[in-house]
Amino acid sequence: MNNQKGFSGKNVSEVTVESIRRGDITLDDVRIHPETLAMQAQVARDNGNPQLAENFLRAAELTSISDEVVMGYYDALRPGRSTPQQLIEIANELELKGAIKNAELFKQAADVYARRGLAAK
Repeated sequence: MNNQKGFSGKNVSEVTVESIRRGDITLDDVRIHPETLAMQAQVARDNGNPQLAENFLRAAELTSISDEVVMGYYDALRPGRSTPQQLIEIANELELKGAIKNAELFKQAADVYARRGLAAK
């Protein structure tokens, strides 16, 4: 495990309390890499958990998007926060960013929220 690299390329073994105190470690040094999430998805799939695998793959798509934008997406998915049209607009935005699995999730949410009365008025 010590030869694994974080998003920034630093070895995991370089991430120590002392290196954090010195300021040698940034958020990118501890941010998970999309390839790691893809490998976790394969492990989940191999162990009979396809739903978890899909969650890991959606997370991998989001690693290139800023935390602020991702939190905005999360907030938009909360029941009563978005109209179906707003969710479709986010889906289109996600497709442009290459986050196809996330775009599909938003399209499904738009449909389900409309049918179940969970959409914003």
